Amino acid sequence: MKIAFRASNAPPAQEALSRFITRYGDAAIEDAEVVVCLGGDGFMLETLHTVMGCDVSVYGMNYGTVGFLMNAPHEEELMECLDRAQPSILHPLRMTARTASGEVAEALAFNDVFLFRQTRQTSHIRIEVDGRTRLEELVCDGIIVATPAGSTAYNLSAHGPIVPLSANILPLTPISAFRPRRWRGALLPSTAVVRFTLLDTDKRPTAAVADSTEIRDVVDVTVCEDRSYHARVLFDPDHGLSERIIVEQFAG
Repeated sequence: MKIAFRASNAPPAQEALSRFITRYGDAAIEDAEVVVCLGGDGFMLETLHTVMGCDVSVYGMNYGTVGFLMNAPHEEELMECLDRAQPSILHPLRMTARTASGEVAEALAFNDVFLFRQTRQTSHIRIEVDGRTRLEELVCDGIIVATPAGSTAYNLSAHGPIVPLSANILPLTPISAFRPRRWRGALLPSTAVVRFTLLDTDKRPTAAVADSTEIRDVVDVTVCEDRSYHARVLFDPDHGLSERIIVEQFAG
């Protein structure tokens, strides 16, 4: 099996990288059957963007902190782990953002797309779903559209719901909503097209983020799932992503 290794800059990941390459060699990503990612969840997301468009699976080993998208390190049994690993298919969100200067930027996100205020002033956001206005004005610190895989990350921290991987649902979660005070978000079908229009942008500048891509001073942002792209992530048996999402819902 041809394996490509990638590691974050964290010392434990770099030390493990040296040991893995010495033991198993290191193929180029375009020639590899699997990419072994050494690091944390942030580095896994970076790796998924790097291999996008390549027909290659990604197996993560946790040399970071939380490691929700990662497996436990198994340096001696790597080949056996890869043979037993089970795939999960992830589809990204596509963000299309237009800025106050008229520039249009696009980015993909396997975790989430979120808007957040750039200054002390709250953001005022109009929300449309599939061309229909659902909320005329949300006064808030920001708002999140998450994938099911990303629903346990920032979305959960903002008190959004955890979504099973097979649910075909996108959680829409406000960040510190002020008005309407009791609005806690929505669950949208994965086919939904969500458009955010920023109001009073001169006074209330807002940024948009898709995974690690940040666009400042946006005036409108459209978010939808893009099924023309996918990532194939491998997990150890009995510790697959669907199981982890279920377990997370019962965590204290």
